[in-house]
Amino acid sequence: MENQTIVTEFILLGLSNDPQMQILLFLVFLVIYLITLGGNIVIMVVIRADSHLHTPMYFFLFHLSFVDICYSSVTVPNMLINFPAEHKTISVNGCIVQMFFILLSAAAEVFILSAMAYDRYTAICDPLCYMERMSKGICVHLVSGAWAIGFFHALLNTVFTSKLRFCGPNEINHFSCELPPLLQRSCTDTLTNQVVLLTSVLIFGSSSFLLTLISYIYIISTILRIRSAEGRHKAFSTCSSHLIVVALWYLTAFFQYTKPSSVSSVVLDEIFSIQYSILTPMLNPIIYSLKNKEVKIALGKMLGKLKFLK
Repeated sequence: MENQTIVTEFILLGLSNDPQMQILLFLVFLVIYLITLGGNIVIMVVIRADSHLHTPMYFFLFHLSFVDICYSSVTVPNMLINFPAEHKTISVNGCIVQMFFILLSAAAEVFILSAMAYDRYTAICDPLCYMERMSKGICVHLVSGAWAIGFFHALLNTVFTSKLRFCGPNEINHFSCELPPLLQRSCTDTLTNQVVLLTSVLIFGSSSFLLTLISYIYIISTILRIRSAEGRHKAFSTCSSHLIVVALWYLTAFFQYTKPSSVSSVVLDEIFSIQYSILTPMLNPIIYSLKNKEVKIALGKMLGKLKFLK
């Protein structure tokens, strides 16, 4: 240990070393990031501007769009800077800070999705008590709770990571400072960190998943009891967008954590990371705008007003 040099910065190897491929990747991820920002900002503005969308479901959608902007902004801008850069470095402290916000955004997103599932459960399974159960105060508490859990999850893992020493090599086979590849670069024992990470992911991940799963079990059973096909279609259409978004999140996580060790690779881990931290925040506003009639109507009204002002 005495002869080892303490690392003060990491080199993020990213997705490719080929200069031409880096230019292509820069353009691709720039477009993705602009779509992510534009789409989520439009969703937030439309919800704020249209009084018909001042309901619990759209309150949660507003905050989901905000989380998606945060989640994407934690990693993509740094990626875009690194693509043309000769030295793709980040300080150890900067890496740990980025890791904190990745964990915070991810945990906040899954619990907001769980809150949205509970909202749909209440609307479909107990519509008479909907406004009482989903009052403004309760909605605020659910969103605040999602951020609080995310903050605790991120802080817990960050505190233990900050105690580690990094002695080299200082290259990280990833495009961002996610915790698992960061732990691989520690020259001190990481057993405690791995236990903390696994425990927090199991507790928070499984609880959010179970909340969502139980909500949808009740939702589906209620929809199947509706006699008319039109009634079933109408009920299902109110939660179809959310169900697609949830499926994108949990299927990606499922395949990432259940893949056999024989197919484990840096490339595969990066693909999964791109899916849930970059592509999903881009797809969420597209899914909600295409699948949701009320959002499309509100968006049409807003565009009509803009044309009228011109």
